[in-house]
Amino acid sequence: MRTLNEVPRRLVIAIGGNAVHPEDISGTSDEQKAVAQQTAEALLPLAELDNELVITHGNGPVVGKIMMRQMLTMSRIPPMSMDICVAHSQGGIGYLLMQAIENVLRAHGNGRHVASLLTQVEVDANDPAFANPTKFVGPFFTEQEAQRISAELNWKMREDSGRGWRHVVPSPKPKHVCDISLVDALVKRGTIVIAGGGGGMPVIRDERGVRTGVPAVIDKDLTSAHIANVLGIEELLILTAVPRVAINFGKPDKRELDQVSLAQIKAYHREGHFPPGSMGPKVDAAIRFLEGGGKRAIISHLNCAMAALTGETGTHIVP
Repeated sequence: MRTLNEVPRRLVIAIGGNAVHPEDISGTSDEQKAVAQQTAEALLPLAELDNELVITHGNGPVVGKIMMRQMLTMSRIPPMSMDICVAHSQGGIGYLLMQAIENVLRAHGNGRHVASLLTQVEVDANDPAFANPTKFVGPFFTEQEAQRISAELNWKMREDSGRGWRHVVPSPKPKHVCDISLVDALVKRGTIVIAGGGGGMPVIRDERGVRTGVPAVIDKDLTSAHIANVLGIEELLILTAVPRVAINFGKPDKRELDQVSLAQIKAYHREGHFPPGSMGPKVDAAIRFLEGGGKRAIISHLNCAMAALTGETGTHIVP
């Protein structure tokens, strides 16, 4: 257990895509605003601290709907490329979160500013992920619906952890977060910075330094780990829909993990405990963060953010 005085003063918080657009909403503007409000209230205890705070967020449900919307209207409106779809989702979600967090702060008499930065993230043009799409985006479908959508839109569809079928797209690893110095400058001024939304807008850079968008959705947890490592932030808080990571999930001998070493979590991962469509990417990011110099990665429920930081809950992964 840690006291408030022992809570880290420099922190990256990664919010899951379902924390900004959960599965049980249709996605109206009012619903998204209400979810952003709930997220802001959950983060308020951390936002009120005297700290350097970077917030990242997922975009899987939203970017998938943007892509589907334009595919259904493509006979009348030319569709946008996938990198622009990511930019649209990043801007929209960032706006909702920025406004909601500032409004909650103001309601509590706190004048702290929140800034949302559109963030390009460089990837390798030869990343094998481009030939093997694995990133789930968009809503869930039955197998029959997925087969119809695949035939109609030429989308790759895959079953997602027993929850249904979803669209899968390439998800290359982040190499460089563009303009990371701006994030650093803003957080040092006390501004809460929302950056790397949806993993960042995926781009490649040529030998002249010219950037070009590519069709992909980067994993936001990997981008979050990269941001933390580059900025020298020693703790990464990954917020999702469960209070702790579990092994043997869904089985009678399910066991939740409290504190676990890097070597042990890697062993559990090799044994197949963390599916690629759910907990796998979060564990991958925690491993990458610690191997990049981080001191503690915490995975917990959005509503338990402060309790996880103080050690009351959450899975704490340490070197």
